[in-house]
Amino acid sequence: MKIPRRGSLRAALVTSVAVSALLLTGCSGANGSADPDDTAGAGSAASGPWSYEDATGKTVKTDSTPKRVVVLNDIAISFIEYGLEPVGTFGQLTMAKDARFEGLDTDGITQLGTGYGDIDLEELAALQPDLVVTSIYPTDAKGTLDTTQPSYGFKDKEQQEQVEAIAPVATVEWGGKGEDVIETIADLAESLGAPEAEIDAAEQRFDEAADTLEQAAESSGLSVVSMYADGDGAYVTRPSDEPTLQMYSSFGVDFVDPKPKGFYWGVYSWENAGQITGDVLLLSQQGYQVADLEKQPTFADNAALEAGQVHSWTFPALDYASQADYMTKLAGWLEDSKKVA
Repeated sequence: MKIPRRGSLRAALVTSVAVSALLLTGCSGANGSADPDDTAGAGSAASGPWSYEDATGKTVKTDSTPKRVVVLNDIAISFIEYGLEPVGTFGQLTMAKDARFEGLDTDGITQLGTGYGDIDLEELAALQPDLVVTSIYPTDAKGTLDTTQPSYGFKDKEQQEQVEAIAPVATVEWGGKGEDVIETIADLAESLGAPEAEIDAAEQRFDEAADTLEQAAESSGLSVVSMYADGDGAYVTRPSDEPTLQMYSSFGVDFVDPKPKGFYWGVYSWENAGQITGDVLLLSQQGYQVADLEKQPTFADNAALEAGQVHSWTFPALDYASQADYMTKLAGWLEDSKKVA
């Protein structure tokens, strides 16, 4: 069983004079009565200013705890898992096409676009958001954040500035150690009203799933490749540069490190894709799927592909609940697979 991680960074990450006023049930307005427009989630009943120091070092301040929150889909999933109700979402995929939203209650959440950088500004303004939450990726293995470029989900700085004119934007770093990112998002969610008990229960599931994955990784001794593919080639994820894979590696999963140099991805042209070897493939839910890979002459005889040991890599959201679910699945795949590479 892992040592509980939550709480150690809360004071540094979240400063709100109203945190002590957060309730575990019900939402109320400033006058103490139920607020029908409070869609941030159960537990939000703060009065007084709210502030949050985001990944860029910027302190986002609002007069009271944000209730109407628009969130990048990667983080919106986590907020929903923790009992919050975003009013809108945007990102690479729509909720309907993103497998990570399956089984989640998305009623009342407005989809603000159909692809990356596609944000309907008029629709966003109509939602009257108090806060927009997105992420920012490091540009190198050192964790450098380039704030001259737009945060994730925005097509350019101009669009980001247009969004910031509607509501303040807070960013979460999507890099480094996976458990650190999970804790950051959990603390942010709690500051917005997510019930602490719900987060703690998810963390317990996470700890149990981590133990299960660690045991499966040790007993199977299998190697795993995480990849995306399209017409240009195959992109193998560098495990040290992807927070979730870094975390799974710390639990003993043996991820294949791509040979081509480069941050985050090792890119193989289809001429060189035969060099990719591993016992289990985790294939991105975007891009080429199994049938497409089987049509590639240089990859069709990949041992894991031929053995049917290919599973969907959904880039599971970095929250305790989502990770518990995916780690449990991954442990099962490792247990059910054989060494082929």
